[in-house]
Amino acid sequence: MSLHQAHAEDDESPMISVKRITMETAVVIAHNAVLACRKEGIQVSVTVVDRAGDTQVAFRDVLAPTVSLTISEQKARAALSFNAPTSALEGRFKNHGSVAKVDGLIFSAGGMPIQAAGLILGGVGVSGAPSGELDEKCAKAGLDAILDELEMAD
Repeated sequence: MSLHQAHAEDDESPMISVKRITMETAVVIAHNAVLACRKEGIQVSVTVVDRAGDTQVAFRDVLAPTVSLTISEQKARAALSFNAPTSALEGRFKNHGSVAKVDGLIFSAGGMPIQAAGLILGGVGVSGAPSGELDEKCAKAGLDAILDELEMAD
């Protein structure tokens, strides 16, 4: 059976449409995550990755450690890759025979998938707070700032 025959039988296109967040949306998420951490008296780094795991926006507040930018990116990518908050992944790879480390991913709290209307659209990662729980609280605040708009988008 050829590709054409397979698609003709299913009456489907050989291509799919993919929803992506805009750069402006990514900026709103990152900015609001930074502001949430500033309210806690903490300066952090925030990275928003698109659905392919590529960095779309990265912010490092003035006093945030330089390394926090790399960590925020890897948390965002892990949340996207596993479609779960990274806090839920922390203990997942500690059992005998499980994957303990994957290059480019960090499995500690502070990463959240960007989901709306049943779709995974990317990930956001925060690093630099004294705890991963606070990193995640700020990431969630960034998402909450735009979630209604994402849910209402067509």
